[in-house]
Amino acid sequence: MTVSPRVIPPRKRRPSAEAFISPKLSDRKLVESLYVLSQEISCLRPLQFLLKRNSLSIIRKAKLLTVLFEELWGNQVSPFSPSTLLCFEEMYIVLQRMKTLIEDCWNGSKMWLLVQIETVANSFHEVTMDLSTLLDILHLKELDLSQDVEDVVVLIRNQCSSHSQASSVDPRDSTLRLQVLTLLEQIKRVIVPDHSKLHVIFQSLGLRDAFICREEIESLEAEIQNQIDQKSKHLAVALIGLVRYSKCVLFGESTQKSDAIRRRRRKSVVEANVPADFRCPISLELMKDPVVVATGQTYDRQSINVWIESGHNTCPKTGQTMVHTILIPNAALKNLIAVWCREQGIPFEYAASNEKVNGVITNKAALEATKMTASFLINKLSASQSMEPANDVVYELRVLAKTDSGSRTCIAEAGAIPLLVRYLGSDVGANFPNLQVNAVTTILNLSILEANKTRIMETDGTLSGVIEVLRSGATWEAKGNAAATIFSLSGVDAHRKRLGRKTRVIMGLMDLAKNGPTSSKRDALVAILNLAGDRETVIRLVENGIVEMICEVINVLPEESITILEAVVKKGGLAAIAETYNLIKKLAVLLREGSDTTRESAAATLVTICRKGGSEMVAELATVLRIERFIWELMETGTSRARRKAASLLRILRRWAAGLDAYSTSSTTGTTTVTSSTILFPS
Repeated sequence: MTVSPRVIPPRKRRPSAEAFISPKLSDRKLVESLYVLSQEISCLRPLQFLLKRNSLSIIRKAKLLTVLFEELWGNQVSPFSPSTLLCFEEMYIVLQRMKTLIEDCWNGSKMWLLVQIETVANSFHEVTMDLSTLLDILHLKELDLSQDVEDVVVLIRNQCSSHSQASSVDPRDSTLRLQVLTLLEQIKRVIVPDHSKLHVIFQSLGLRDAFICREEIESLEAEIQNQIDQKSKHLAVALIGLVRYSKCVLFGESTQKSDAIRRRRRKSVVEANVPADFRCPISLELMKDPVVVATGQTYDRQSINVWIESGHNTCPKTGQTMVHTILIPNAALKNLIAVWCREQGIPFEYAASNEKVNGVITNKAALEATKMTASFLINKLSASQSMEPANDVVYELRVLAKTDSGSRTCIAEAGAIPLLVRYLGSDVGANFPNLQVNAVTTILNLSILEANKTRIMETDGTLSGVIEVLRSGATWEAKGNAAATIFSLSGVDAHRKRLGRKTRVIMGLMDLAKNGPTSSKRDALVAILNLAGDRETVIRLVENGIVEMICEVINVLPEESITILEAVVKKGGLAAIAETYNLIKKLAVLLREGSDTTRESAAATLVTICRKGGSEMVAELATVLRIERFIWELMETGTSRARRKAASLLRILRRWAAGLDAYSTSSTTGTTTVTSSTILFPS
């Protein structure tokens, strides 16, 4: 019976010692399981750069144990005595610990393994001693083994005994650990590390190119999620800063091509068709920590926190004032997202990789390392005379700006924004489209930080450059990210008014919403919704044909379209109401066919249209087949707000049917008299 080598699967969280329990198997099944497990360990590769001797020692012992278990499994196993059975059950647990220990060392961060080298080496020592104890109490005579196999067991005992006298940590590993910790202390004191020393350390750890360093950063980010105490988290964050800086100065910037190859190794959330209900309405990304706000809408915690901290007291989606800012975890939705991620083969920890280091750089070493990285990249970008090298630097800035607020601060303070402006023009887009995408996306990532919004708005040419990309960008991705930048900047009231006064912004967003792919349409619609928070901007939107645009996209993105329409009819006056006449039947259908949010917004919009538009609008709604049934269904199954609006809509229809309206003016079209209602029906 042979076991082939296998790929060690990634493990995000290490099981504790208590996670392993004794298997309750028959004697023969237990021996078979021990044989298979020892074979699996013997097929593992020894660690290459750290703890090589420790891992090799365990693997050799496992290979020798296979000889014991193979003979037992091949023989007719007699029932074991209780002591022997207990010994083998405990040995199964020890072998599981050995296997997990080696796998974790392979899968984890090399830097983290280095700084924890003494603890991990002690773990290797402990499992060896536990195996030694079990072999000492194992009654070999009871097992009826051949002399050769008995000699093998004695050999393993002697090896375990000699291991107890040996030093656990290789002196070379200890020296390397001290060098890394010294570098972190120097960085805290704003001493730029010696590049030659960095090179030696990184070569010794097998971190030999930008590709591997990027994976090392991801491993450290995952390690943060494994730690409980703040000291360990801070150390991991500092190591991320060190690796990120060293990657740039030793191996140059990552390229999009290398990152694309890396991403193909695992399925990402970007490759999956994420259900609309799983996307945050603000960031449009898969929600990691969904929470419910006072209006009943669900957002990702990080996105809604930024919104609230910006001074907003309204719900981004509905425009309603939030009576409180308490965020209630949506555990049910989070569980659904986790299940979906598993079905799609997407690690749910993907969310953690976006959060990076909990959004904030929290220690001196990490902060100074990030400042050094940002300064190095900005200086290199300033000196760049050609587009290809500049593209690599801008892409690295794009990735860095996505990590956390501390990195966004460092990049902006280092002077990145004026340099990025020169890569937004149509000439760059025509010849180097990737560079234009990277530049506008970097500005988008920087704009997430509140202080950077003002920097972007006040830096000469930046806003004009973003608008130019929105109107005439070389790719849909560039246009979509320009629209997302407009959305981000409009989070500040003063900026929203300024952006809403620019016809180029309004026309650019509407063109993108009509003509772009679905993802870009969504970026544009969300930006329009944000701008629609200002009444003057709504008037401009109506004048430029926002209602006609919604007619074109409502079948593709009904939820976003209806939410915009609701805001427009509330603040756009009679002109907006008149434009919605041809949409009434579509809104009526969405009362039944849309998502909960779509049905709610459709009901609210119809109430406003009927109240402000008069009997002509009500009459059009009344022509919809089974409209009252749609309304009754919404009253039974909709959200609390949807039920209220549905009740109001039903009262409006019944009063109209009963001829209870009082009209202040009337006009005649053909043979039909149409009147304008002046009565406001109760909510």
